[in-house]
Order: sequence, then structure tokens, then C-alpha cells
Amino acid sequence: MPKAIRLHAIGGPEVLQLESADVGEPQAGEVRIRHTFIAVNFIDVYHRTGFYPTKLPSGLGSDAVGVVEAVGPDVTDVRVGQRVGYMMGPLGAYSDVRLVPAAVLIPLPDEISERSAATLMMKGLTAQYLFRQVYPLKGGETILYHAAAGGVGLIACQWARAMGVHMIGTVSTDEKAEIAKLSGCEHVIVTSRENIVERVNEITDGKGVPVVYDSVGKDTLTASLECLRPRGMLVSNGTSSGPVVINTLELALKGSLFVTRPAMVHYIHPRAHMLEMAGEVFDLVKAGKIVSEPRQIYALGDAAEAHRALESRSTTGATVLVP
Repeated sequence: MPKAIRLHAIGGPEVLQLESADVGEPQAGEVRIRHTFIAVNFIDVYHRTGFYPTKLPSGLGSDAVGVVEAVGPDVTDVRVGQRVGYMMGPLGAYSDVRLVPAAVLIPLPDEISERSAATLMMKGLTAQYLFRQVYPLKGGETILYHAAAGGVGLIACQWARAMGVHMIGTVSTDEKAEIAKLSGCEHVIVTSRENIVERVNEITDGKGVPVVYDSVGKDTLTASLECLRPRGMLVSNGTSSGPVVINTLELALKGSLFVTRPAMVHYIHPRAHMLEMAGEVFDLVKAGKIVSEPRQIYALGDAAEAHRALESRSTTGATVLVP
């Protein structure tokens, strides 16, 4: 009998329950996938805690890779036995087998392992839309990127290096600083013992940076705004430390700053565009410019432990579940 993690209440990691699941046959527009690796993302914590409202009971997770077991009667662009991934499916990726819409699937190239692909769906495409669409980098810029040793962060470090972008990354520990440096982060600020604004001013000769990518939120907001040069942009792409509240007058006083809160859903449509985004990520991996593998692996039934580790900020890089 297939198994899946289910939520019957909003709360801490203890609400994640492994249960039997009746999957059934794919209907029109659907495929049945047997997962091999399931990505754990901070958005899953948002759903579990109710920060992003979720109708209960519910599955969890929207990012996984696996093999197609069956296709619905009108599905023609994927086939049984094909290796695929997805990162914007309906909640329920924390499972060994499930039905998903064919429209969200991304075929995996032969050169990309499923293990690696599990770190590239949401995280790789997030780096793509942050660097290539939200604030398009051309090369030569000096940027500030918070949580540089995280799942998206380590991909961003390598992508910045490949583009010739001078990345200043923030991390919480010296251990994470070494990991970020090895991945290509040119300057690393250890926030437990260094002042972000002072270090950025030192690195940029007081000019500041044109863009800050901030997935931390409340704890780094003030520093992020202080690090921007006039007419710079704050890309607020996460709130792991808490929600962001901005006084627009402050944006004017600090240099007519711009702020955007991007969401993946608004950058991946139509599907042809999503496949182009994935293709760019895969090409960088095939060229050896990005190397991405899970750094933490948990059994599906240990999803609660994976969430505890993620929320404690003890993880680096990508975390996956294995059915």
C-alpha cells in the first residue's frame, strides 16, 4: 500500500503523520509517479505551520523526482518509464506514489541523476528566476545574498561564479562560511560575529550593492536596506525569520529603493518557459559549472526530523526524503 505524509492539524513537526494512501489510476491530464527523491523546502514549513493557509487534511510538499508509472488517456508528452521531476505540483509530494498533472512535469536529461535533480527543481529554478528574471544579472555586479549556504544559496554561489558576479554571502557559522566559499561565494559574512552593513561597505568602498536577495526576512531587513545603493532593489524572496514590514517613506529616505516580493508561480508560465528555465539549469550542471547533491537525506517516515533540522538552521544545502 502506498504511503504518504499527511497533515490533520497545523503545528510543529509532530503533526506530520505517515499514513497509507489510496492512489488509484490517472485520469485525463494526469500521470502516476513513483518517487525516488522528494525535496524538502522551507515553503513546506510555511504550509505546515499555517503561514500559508492549507485546507486540512492535506498532503505536504510540491517538489520531487521519480519515474512515470502510468499516464492518463490524453497525456502524450510524457511516457511510462520516463524520469521526470516537478516543483509546482499540488501538495502531496511527501509520498512514495502519487498522481500529478502532466502539465507540471519536467523531463530529466540522461546526464542528470535523479538524486541531483531532486536538488534542482524548486531550488535550481528559484536561482534561475532570481538571477535571470527578477533582477537580471549581466556579470560584473557585486551583490548581497543572504543564506548563502542554504539549498538555493549553494546553487546561487556557483551560478554567480559562472556569470562573473561578485557575490557577498551571509551565513550563520564559520562552517557554513567554508561551504559557501568552496561553492564560489567570493566574500562571506558570518552574521554571528560580523556586522553585515559594515562588511558590505568595506567590500564595496562604501558604494553599496545594486541588489540584495533576502530569503531571511525580519532579522535581515534593516541591514538589507542599508546595504543598497541609491535606486537599488531588495528582492525579498523568503521570510524564514518572520514576516517583513516596510515603511515606504524609509525607501525614499534611503535612496528611492525598490522592493519586490517575487513568487515562483508568476515566473514559470507558460510550461514552455518553465522547460526553458530548467534547460538552463541542466546545461550549467552538464557543463560542470553547478554541482548539486543532497547534503541531508531522511527516510519519508522521518519527515518530522527533517523539518526540525531545517528550522533549527543546522542544515546546509539541500535536504531530501527517500521513500
